[in-house]
Amino acid sequence: MLHQFVHEIGQKLIRKRPLEAIAESERCVAHLNILNLVILGVGRMLRSGVYIVAGAVAKYIAGPATIISFLVAALFSMLSGLCYAEFGAWVPRSGSVYLYSYVTMGQLYAFVIGWNRILPLVIGTASLARASSYVFDSLIGNHISQALQETFSLHLPYSLATYADFFALGLVLLMTGLLLLGARESILVTKISIGINILVLIFIIITGFVKGDLHNWKLTEQDYKLNTSGSRDIYGLGGLGLLGSGGFAPFGFEGILQGASTCFYCFFGVTAVATKGGEAINPRRSIPWSIMITIFICFLAYSGVSAALTLMVPYHQIQPHDPLPQAILYSWWLPARYFVTIGTLCALISRLQSAMFRMPPLIYMMAKDGLLFRILTRIHVRTGTHVVAIMSAGNLTGVMALLFKLTDLVDLVSVGTLLINSLVAFSVLVLRYQPDQNLSKNENTEEEIEMPDLDEHPLDSEPEARNSNVLKSLWFPISTIPTRKSGQIVYGCASLLVLLMIILSLIVVQWSSQGFSAGSGYTPVAVLLLLLIIGVTVIIWRQPQNPIPLYFKVPALPVLPLVSIFVNIYLMMQITSGTWAIFGIWNVIGFLIYFGYGIRHSLEENDEQQPPASTSQTLDKNTPSPESS
Repeated sequence: MLHQFVHEIGQKLIRKRPLEAIAESERCVAHLNILNLVILGVGRMLRSGVYIVAGAVAKYIAGPATIISFLVAALFSMLSGLCYAEFGAWVPRSGSVYLYSYVTMGQLYAFVIGWNRILPLVIGTASLARASSYVFDSLIGNHISQALQETFSLHLPYSLATYADFFALGLVLLMTGLLLLGARESILVTKISIGINILVLIFIIITGFVKGDLHNWKLTEQDYKLNTSGSRDIYGLGGLGLLGSGGFAPFGFEGILQGASTCFYCFFGVTAVATKGGEAINPRRSIPWSIMITIFICFLAYSGVSAALTLMVPYHQIQPHDPLPQAILYSWWLPARYFVTIGTLCALISRLQSAMFRMPPLIYMMAKDGLLFRILTRIHVRTGTHVVAIMSAGNLTGVMALLFKLTDLVDLVSVGTLLINSLVAFSVLVLRYQPDQNLSKNENTEEEIEMPDLDEHPLDSEPEARNSNVLKSLWFPISTIPTRKSGQIVYGCASLLVLLMIILSLIVVQWSSQGFSAGSGYTPVAVLLLLLIIGVTVIIWRQPQNPIPLYFKVPALPVLPLVSIFVNIYLMMQITSGTWAIFGIWNVIGFLIYFGYGIRHSLEENDEQQPPASTSQTLDKNTPSPESS
């Protein structure tokens, strides 16, 4: 009885969502070339990180070596972007990572990805509101923060801000109200936002290289003393705290990696390009090239601003809440400060408006699939808006913007993004070795897993039935095409590799804190884990791959997805324990919702109850994609 119960629960967790056929008249016309995709990607990727995060990372985490942190984040975001591109290629339509995972990997997998996509969208929007509040406050002389700090000071634990930011809350509620009234995202506003972004960033970069001082990349203890005692300490910080060891990388290699884990937030948005395969002209070429060009352009912007900022201001004197206008002020170019502040504020508010449009569609889609509460699908009769989904997203975002510090909001976005990047890379690794599955038919996915394919190689069926000669099948598979058994081997090996990589990452983090000492007891353990990882990787490599033609495939499989997974896990280990605690609470709430409600109310629970055609058919037509972030 217990075995049957566990078996039934397991079947529900892996149940997949079938794709409904799209009528020819409703098919999306391929119209996006590389330039269009790059503009879309840059518009989604250039966010508050370029105005706020660069200053916070430079001051507290990496110093001038923030440039290297952005380089590390960009390189490995590119790996994740290529994995996203293949993941999108498995589902023949534009959509979202949530949809792709539901169709290919199953219900629980889709819920985890969808629930942890909501978090970066909510937190990213809250960080935009908080950043807008900081910049506006700076423009009017910090009167808002002073008044709020005196009236609503929060003497509460670690992750909460020093005061409740009601101005940021007001911005979020204003944008939520506009959404409820039926406002639509304007392409013109998006283009103007991108234009303002680029103009302000170019101005800041040129100013930094003209007015900057290379000596700020070679600071010593004497420089710290001069700066703290001199009249140019415009921030009145008093005690400067831990300043690091000076030089270009004052916090060392560990600071660079920790900075990279935070900087991943700035490249959150690569899915805006990767999920547009159904609308791209020649997606085999345009999708991967657009991803790489977009990340490269954004890296140039982020690294250029970081270089300019740390050249103009000694890193320990950067004002983290409003770094760029204050850096211009520090260089004694007062009129330019107002241009930078106003330009920054306009860009942030337009990005905030754009970000608010992308949260409700994902919440609505998950609720319509039954994984979240059905009340979230309620639509206002007069305006036609997803009223409950909008209010839920707005209220949650408002609370985050009101109470949490910007740097902690950014870390939460980073850990959620790194987790999803890992899940996508894992999906690509597993899917390439699975037997063919018809995603468009409403078939029982459990039978695909429990029963061998009828089209299996005839020489392979008898050994599988006897389950004999297991070791030989690991190294010398009989069939040249994927079978149920080879797919299970890859799934098990990939899961084992993730576990080994988590253990290795924990060991490397502890080992690095000891300066990678050769005499450390971590050395033999790390070597053993590496050997095990290599051995299991070879087993995966020996298995037959699915020959299905896709418009893009990740090269160097299985190595590239595994490298992406390991880097994502290692960078996640750099996130602070307080951020992990909040992230853990978020996921506990999610699993309570799923196992208490979603698993019993999903559309796939009743085999006779089919998902409405609009759920999947209108993704290309009427419903905005939640991954356009």
